[in-house]
Amino acid sequence: MKNLFPMIVLLAVGTVGAAGTAQAAEWKLEPAASRLDFNASFETTPSPGSFKDFDVRLGFDPDQPAGGHLDVGIQVASASMSSADIDKAIAGPEWFDFAGHPRAEFHSSDIRRVQPGGNRYVARGTLSLKGQQKPVEVPFTWTAGADGAGMDGEFTVQRAAFGIGTGEWVATDVIGPDVVVRFHARLKPVAAK
Repeated sequence: MKNLFPMIVLLAVGTVGAAGTAQAAEWKLEPAASRLDFNASFETTPSPGSFKDFDVRLGFDPDQPAGGHLDVGIQVASASMSSADIDKAIAGPEWFDFAGHPRAEFHSSDIRRVQPGGNRYVARGTLSLKGQQKPVEVPFTWTAGADGAGMDGEFTVQRAAFGIGTGEWVATDVIGPDVVVRFHARLKPVAAK
């Protein structure tokens, strides 16, 4: 009996650990109700744009966010800044290079709650854009409802770190160095199989 005690303890700890990770629900994007916007600046004037085609997969338990995952895929060619001339320019190699790098991705390595008991979180991970991979923190708020959930956030990236705006556009006096990314993701739970 004395020899069984350590085995029972190990089984109990393993069961609790498995229950904690199993609670993270899987969520998928409702594209029609979601937005992924970006805002650069041209001579200090805001120059907004958006990505029309993106996807989000989230494994997340708001009470136990550690161990969850956030995976975002963006079809870069869906970028639009509401001007045919600008849209043509950003497709080229000096900007997004649609042909050479058609997809951008973010994959989290860690999700944490910002404050105990609150609805603010941060996903830390890697953003892959235009052949560059950089660590990025994505803060977000989580709002659960009866028919799904909302995930809203904003973060800033340095365009030069990803080679966005090369050649004559490297200087930051005309096109600013920072790009603000804002998102609203409407999510619904993935049915368990």
